[in-house]
Amino acid sequence: MLNYRCRTSDPQSATAFYIPFYLGLAIEKSIFNKTSTEADRDHHCKMLLNWTSDQPLFKRSGGWDHFITLGRISWDFRRSLISDWGSSCFYMPQMRNITRLLIEANPWDYFDVAVPYPTGFHPASTADVRSWQDFVRSRNRSYSFSFAGATRGYIKNDFRGVLLNQCYAEPASCRVVDCGGSKCANGRSAILEAFLDSDFCLQPRGDSFTRRSIFDCMLAGSIPVFFWYRTAYLQYKWFLPGERESYSVFIHRNEVKNGTTIVSVLNKISKERVKEMREKVIEYIPKIVYANNNKGLEGLSDAFDVAVEGFLSGVKEQDQGYKWT
Repeated sequence: MLNYRCRTSDPQSATAFYIPFYLGLAIEKSIFNKTSTEADRDHHCKMLLNWTSDQPLFKRSGGWDHFITLGRISWDFRRSLISDWGSSCFYMPQMRNITRLLIEANPWDYFDVAVPYPTGFHPASTADVRSWQDFVRSRNRSYSFSFAGATRGYIKNDFRGVLLNQCYAEPASCRVVDCGGSKCANGRSAILEAFLDSDFCLQPRGDSFTRRSIFDCMLAGSIPVFFWYRTAYLQYKWFLPGERESYSVFIHRNEVKNGTTIVSVLNKISKERVKEMREKVIEYIPKIVYANNNKGLEGLSDAFDVAVEGFLSGVKEQDQGYKWT
């Protein structure tokens, strides 16, 4: 952010303002502490908003030209009752107009914007990106689809268990990475390799509606298969193609529970169509990775660029009277 090409040192000429405060880290200790109080969980957010809302440039707009990044999902900041999970930060009046960039948004809140989960690939240059795109494009894939995950034994009729059973029933078509226990805690290379070996990758919802694995999958040039609309389609609108069918497959989870097999659906997709879909996934790889370069990627927009430019465009549309910086 400090090296962003549109940054100005003159607040009066700025179009927008970034709030460099890590609320996701700030609430980490209190939300997992069963003895924490309401005041504990809201302390840092109140402290931040009291200071921010007292600034003249915040008062000028009521905060609609301010934005913040948070490394947690929206629901961690939406506590309605004292006994509920998380902080009530997003319900505080001063937060009302601030745009929040987070890994999972509330799709029905205009000021929530979902940004991609970080993957393990942080290119230092445009050449790094192009080289990786060429690699995944030319990769020989041995499996029709893959699934990396573990069952949730505490969930009745766990859908992940259904997917695992289907995968184990089709060993020639599906590659499984069983993440039961802590098997995948340090095994991301095994997951990436499975995606690199597969045309498609199964992406049920995670512990929340979204899942980091979506972006690991697409980074590998594998085509995601979704079972919930909220896993991606209602989330990453700035970062993924608008036409869902161009890069993904959707199979409603109830169809799978009622006997539809994954392999039967995917086998109906022609090789030519698979190639077209993979090319669309590969085209979007730059937009879902975060560059390891303080000045970004020359000639390409990474996830950081897409997020900031998307916010700035919204601010500009709302008030043409501000100087574009």
